[in-house]
Amino acid sequence: MIACNTLIRAHLSNLRCKLDLNPKPFFFPLSLRLLTSVPLCNRISSCRIRTRSFSAIPEVAPLEDESLEDLAKDTVEHLLTHQDDVARLMKMERRSGMDIHSKRWFPYLDRFKCGSESLSSREVIEAVAPVLMEERKERLKRVVRNRSYSVCLVVEGLCDFGNVSATFRSADALGLQSVHVVSCDSSKRYRENRHVSMGAEKWLDIELWNSPKECFKVLKSRGYRIATTHVGMDAVSIYDMDWSRPTAIVVGNENRGISDEALELSDLHCSIPMKGMVDSFNVSVAAGIVMHHAVCDRTMHLGSHGDLNEDESQILLAEFLLRHNNSSISIANEYAKRKAHMPLIPRL
Repeated sequence: MIACNTLIRAHLSNLRCKLDLNPKPFFFPLSLRLLTSVPLCNRISSCRIRTRSFSAIPEVAPLEDESLEDLAKDTVEHLLTHQDDVARLMKMERRSGMDIHSKRWFPYLDRFKCGSESLSSREVIEAVAPVLMEERKERLKRVVRNRSYSVCLVVEGLCDFGNVSATFRSADALGLQSVHVVSCDSSKRYRENRHVSMGAEKWLDIELWNSPKECFKVLKSRGYRIATTHVGMDAVSIYDMDWSRPTAIVVGNENRGISDEALELSDLHCSIPMKGMVDSFNVSVAAGIVMHHAVCDRTMHLGSHGDLNEDESQILLAEFLLRHNNSSISIANEYAKRKAHMPLIPRL
């Protein structure tokens, strides 16, 4: 009997240890405590759930990210060798190339053509915006707030698609909306594209020109001064320039630099002060440095680089919504069809 009672007590004691009815607090080692500030299992928050609104146009498929096939059509190499596709990339109607009556250049009119109908930027936003995720819409609005046409980029005679792509990527990242490509030899513009633009070309206004003379004439009519990057005795340091003035930054060929024609037609030559043994940067690096300084200088003196007014911001937002996905054009067209069949309400 004594042996039996002893066995039962040992069994109960062992069971109590396993159940741990009075557990002691457990502390992680010091080396692991920083990792425990976030719960291992969070509750699902409503702000983290992505939702879409389809109430406006239930019969149209929702907008999704572009497929790889669609993205491949918008590479820098494709756009710069298919001029018609560059024009089709921009959706809202544009002003004429030369507009000497405008005090400050903005390329778009408040009109998007849908067959025989047209939509204003407000109507485009009303049609397309409800189908985008809130995060995407907020990002597009933030990009528009930081966009400017006051500084634009011109690349002249580059022979490497990789450098063109890199300059486009920097322009987009820094808030420049307008880029221009000048080629002196249309029969052999560029060699193989390394596609390092990360899709920046989709969101930029790209214009192609056959000569510096043609490009500079139009830019000057839009109110730009032409600043060619050049190492010379007459070059002005980029740190001494007034970047509040509308300025076109011109970078040249990887080997020859800016052409003699472009140097002669420009308003001023500018350079980046060099501190080392070499006297120049790679062309894409140089373009990035000049654009970055221009944006920083404008932000310091003007308060921000982005300078679109309310109407221009609304038009550019509509432009971005139309570029977002091929489905956005279909949505806008469906909206225009319904608008055309809506009875006119007489004014009282």
